[in-house]
Amino acid sequence: MTSKTFDHLIHWRDFKLKVFFEGIIIGLFSGLIIVAFRYCLERAESLRESIYYSANMYSVKIIFLILGLGLIAFILNLIVKNEPLVSGSGIPQVKGVLTGHLKMKWLKVLLLKFVGGIIAIGAGLSLGREGPSVQIGATVGQGVSRILGRLKIEEKFLITSGASAGLAAAFNAPLSGVIFAMEELNKNFSPAILMSTVAASLSADFITKLFYGSSSAFDFPEIPILPVNYYLYLIGLGLIIGLFGGLFNRSLMKTLEYKDKLVGIPNTIIIAIPLLIAGLLGFILPEVLGGGNQLIDSLNQNYFPISFLVLLVLVKFFFTLISYGSGVPGGIFLPILVIGALTGNIYNDLIVNLFHVSSHYSNNFIIFAMAAYFTAVVKAPITGSILITEMTGSFSHLWALITVSTVAYLASDLLKTKPIYEALYDRILMKKHSPMDEKDTMILIETVVCLGSEISGKSVKFIIWPKHCLLVNIKRGDQEIIPLGDTKIYAGDHIFALVDKNQATDIEQSFCSLAMELSNMP
Repeated sequence: MTSKTFDHLIHWRDFKLKVFFEGIIIGLFSGLIIVAFRYCLERAESLRESIYYSANMYSVKIIFLILGLGLIAFILNLIVKNEPLVSGSGIPQVKGVLTGHLKMKWLKVLLLKFVGGIIAIGAGLSLGREGPSVQIGATVGQGVSRILGRLKIEEKFLITSGASAGLAAAFNAPLSGVIFAMEELNKNFSPAILMSTVAASLSADFITKLFYGSSSAFDFPEIPILPVNYYLYLIGLGLIIGLFGGLFNRSLMKTLEYKDKLVGIPNTIIIAIPLLIAGLLGFILPEVLGGGNQLIDSLNQNYFPISFLVLLVLVKFFFTLISYGSGVPGGIFLPILVIGALTGNIYNDLIVNLFHVSSHYSNNFIIFAMAAYFTAVVKAPITGSILITEMTGSFSHLWALITVSTVAYLASDLLKTKPIYEALYDRILMKKHSPMDEKDTMILIETVVCLGSEISGKSVKFIIWPKHCLLVNIKRGDQEIIPLGDTKIYAGDHIFALVDKNQATDIEQSFCSLAMELSNMP
């Protein structure tokens, strides 16, 4: 064990303060880079709109458009081939880096994700900027760690901080960035993680507000409070959205499995297929191109017939599957919200027509459906509720959001689908096994003891610990405890162990299994 590791154990309070200030640095840099990412995306999307506006489907310009899309497919293939970690959302890749299964070259991933995301989303593929923003923020966190020469345990905090800053800057939602980092990425509410992610998210959001102002990501002004007697319709919405979310997860994984079977087809051709579809949709249904921010705002500003809404949600659903299935840089975060918003609008029109519900609450069902669909797909109900609350600028609907998100979560479980980012993460691990560094180095791992876990209330000597590890510290509030055989472990304790870094991933999973609630164990 290095002297730096001893220093972290002995001066844990100073360590939390240090990662807090490092989180501010990471947030500022992440905010600047993601603001640039958003600006370039907006310019790319404006260029795309002007091209389709000026071009005629039956003119000679269509030839140049097809050639341009083919060139984009060629460039994207080069990017993904050069660095496979930039493909897709980026959130599963960040999870892999945090667990130690994947190795990331931060500067290379940052540059290629930045360029690849702009090209893919700007060309019209149904992908979002939020997943790439999370990965870009994570690369900034790793870059700061490497430049400052930090230890592995500290690097995990900094990568997590960068990821939370990325989401905060992408959505103007700092609280959601914090919750997402803890609920989805780390599944750990460690005080040190909380402090560093809060610092990073707030500083990234500060930078974003300097350039984009304090307005919410979506324009839904004056949303009325949903009456309690309307909650029955809210439960119905949660059930429907939950089943649709489970269907989306299964469909996306099947799409990726089908893509893997196309071994004889060049990857450039595979990428070109959704790009050519985007070219066609640019003339006949441009609303479904790109992430979909403008489409969500238009639901509040315009009335669309149910038939057109059904067309939009079906095309957006399948076009998102095809776009993500191509493996180019881009996330599903925003397309998920768009599909949810469209479904909520359809549901609202149906209950208005069938049950004569007041149309005064139409925007409520749109925003509630976004939270529910996100929860059903990602299985992160707290993040979904907080995210939509921040993005719509109103905290008056939190109870309704939590209600519909919980129902959607339970309904999606009926289809027995994994959370989408966990399923994508497992898929990456099955396809790629990064060689581990053979150097014999000890690193420090941490986990939190949950109420009702296998080790809660037991003495250290009566617990069967994983092999090849040494329990070195227990943190209980502000108290530091050197573990002895008779030392009891209680719920809420943070336990630290030294492990060989070549076996750290498996040992950390064993630690989490011991410390988690027994009801959550497989």
